[in-house]
Amino acid sequence: MLIWFVVIYLLVSISIGLYAATRVHSAKDFAVAGRHLPLPVVTATVFATWFGAETVLGISATFTKEGLRGVVADPFGSSLCLILAGLFFARKLYRMNLLTIGDYYRLRYNRTVEMVTTLCIVASYLGWVAAQIKALGLVFFVVTDGAISQEWGMVLGAAIVLTYTTFGGMLSVAVLDFVQMTVIMGGMLYIGYIISGMTGGVGAVVSHASAAGKLDLFPAAKASEWVPFIGAWVTMMLGSIPQQDVFQRITSAKDEKTAVRGSVLGGSIYFAFAFVPMFLAYSATLIDPAMFGELLEKDPQLVLPTLILQHTPVFAQVIFFGALLSAIMSCSSATLLAPSVAFSENILRGFFPNIGDHAFLRMMRIVIVCFAAVILAFALNTEASIFKMVENAYKITLVAAFIPLFAGLYWKRANTQGALFAIVFGLLSWVLLEVLQPDTYWPPQLVGLLLSAAGMVAGSLLPHFVGKPTPLPLAHEELHHHAAAQTEHVPEHPHHPSPVRNEP
Repeated sequence: MLIWFVVIYLLVSISIGLYAATRVHSAKDFAVAGRHLPLPVVTATVFATWFGAETVLGISATFTKEGLRGVVADPFGSSLCLILAGLFFARKLYRMNLLTIGDYYRLRYNRTVEMVTTLCIVASYLGWVAAQIKALGLVFFVVTDGAISQEWGMVLGAAIVLTYTTFGGMLSVAVLDFVQMTVIMGGMLYIGYIISGMTGGVGAVVSHASAAGKLDLFPAAKASEWVPFIGAWVTMMLGSIPQQDVFQRITSAKDEKTAVRGSVLGGSIYFAFAFVPMFLAYSATLIDPAMFGELLEKDPQLVLPTLILQHTPVFAQVIFFGALLSAIMSCSSATLLAPSVAFSENILRGFFPNIGDHAFLRMMRIVIVCFAAVILAFALNTEASIFKMVENAYKITLVAAFIPLFAGLYWKRANTQGALFAIVFGLLSWVLLEVLQPDTYWPPQLVGLLLSAAGMVAGSLLPHFVGKPTPLPLAHEELHHHAAAQTEHVPEHPHHPSPVRNEP
């Protein structure tokens, strides 16, 4: 029954995604769903940004071993990322009517900054999407009792997600996110109710976790503990903001208010629901301490699926794996689409300046297929855990892309030279520390962030050695008015020459 349910669920999901694809007629429809999504759908798709394999399998496994201190990056950092993106970035970016986050770097700085930051953003998705594909392989392996290996499960999962994402783009992703969010929330709450009955209630589990020190969030008052703690928190909280999938969800909304509210609501709901898998996984250690203690040492990611398969009725298994598949598929489709659109728009399009809209749409679909092949190869050949793959994904965007984005929006004197200094200082310091001092208690990505900020200030204030000075009024306030004014003139695609661009 469980296997047949999984098959039917996958077929229904593909059908919904392909039906949504029939409404995709332009690159704008494909990339940002035509900018007309209502609040419930925006909230659902923002929630689905993070609620994927790492939340259900990765965070829960890490929590059972390390407690809250081990999951400070996610859900604490990741949920704050969505809330901060809504409060401080959504309104400004929405007004600019852009197709990708890379377009912002071109308009605010120049083509060089656009290309470098886009390549960093695309590279950051390698581990993230691979984690989702790896989780799909794990699910197929578990529900078929080993009949489908994890490797073939990855291939099958990648093919399913690729099918509806390639045809429907952001519109298919958004519609499926809304459906899947309903399944996730209902399924997780139902499973929580079933499991709590086996452990003596929620209070008993919380009390046991508290006594075991699992609920201690803040470290001891020592720099050697606080610095890594802050580094882990900041990596996802700030490093995830200059991401194409977060940008797509913001700009897919029907208006500014919806973009802001959807981001804040989605992030808040995610934070609340991320604790449900943690509760479930920790409950397993109370239900069968010996067996799950052995699993914790062998493969913590199997704790939650094993608990469901061995200690719940078939109906509960159907609900759980339906919710799990929903979480993974909604997250993987979005994370597969985002870097493909960014690479097409901000790297390839520059080599084909006169390409038509339909040809560009075809280009994006081809890039998605190619990117999926690369991701699958990476997922098949890595031994990293799902949680670590996701956590490490945002280091490069933290050190290279966040400061140019933030300073460009909030500091009038930020210019192209400052952005280039920020990127170079951030990337070089991060890479050097990763290679030369990987075991220091100073996280390389935190040092990279600080030096990136220093590079932005120094480069913007020093005499101009790289490029011409940015026209300050146009580069800051008037940038938003200029970009917004293009909306009625460029309804399908905003990629056009702009006086805001700096010439190198």
